[in-house]
Amino acid sequence: MTKSTQLLQIAELGIQLIRQKAKIVEKIKNEDTQKLIDDMIATVVEVNGVGIAAPQVYQPLQLFILASYPSQRYPKAPKMKPTAVINPVILSTSETKNSNWEGCLSIPGIRSLVPRYDSITVSYYTRDGTKREKTFTDFIARIFQHEYDHLQGEVFLDRLETMKDIITEKEYQRMFRKKR
Repeated sequence: MTKSTQLLQIAELGIQLIRQKAKIVEKIKNEDTQKLIDDMIATVVEVNGVGIAAPQVYQPLQLFILASYPSQRYPKAPKMKPTAVINPVILSTSETKNSNWEGCLSIPGIRSLVPRYDSITVSYYTRDGTKREKTFTDFIARIFQHEYDHLQGEVFLDRLETMKDIITEKEYQRMFRKKR
C-alpha cells in the first residue's frame, strides 16, 4: 500500500446504498477514479476478499475489482492480478448453472450455496479506458456475477433457491476442514 492509498470502510447489508443501482463511471482516467481503484484494490487485499464493488465502499459507481487468489476462504481459487472492471455488461451466459458457496464482505459471517452461470461473456472498460470483451468461466465467472449484482443493488442472498442453504462462516470453515 502506498502512502496515498487508503483502506476504505466496507458498507454492510442494511446500508441503503447496497440496494441501489450504481451509476455509470463517466470519467475513467480522472484522478478521483484512479485513486478509488487503488484504494479498492488495497482494501480487498487487506480483507482477504476476491472481489469488491464500489457500492460496498460507499461509492454508487459501476466499478468493481476482481482479485482472485487462493486463501483460507477460497483455497482453490485461481491466482490473478487484481483487475478493475468498469461499466460492465453481461453479453451472454451459458445455459448451465452450478451452485457453490459464496460469502460477501458486506454480509460478514454468512455463507450460502448460490447458483451462478458456469460461463459468461462480458464487456467492460479497464482502468486505462480500454474496452474489453472476455469470457469468464468457473470461479472467476462466479466472482464477476457476484460483484456485478452489487452494481444492480442485489446481494448473493437474493439468488438463493432455499433459505436452508445459509450457514455461518464458522460452520463453513468447520465443514471445509473435515473435507481435507
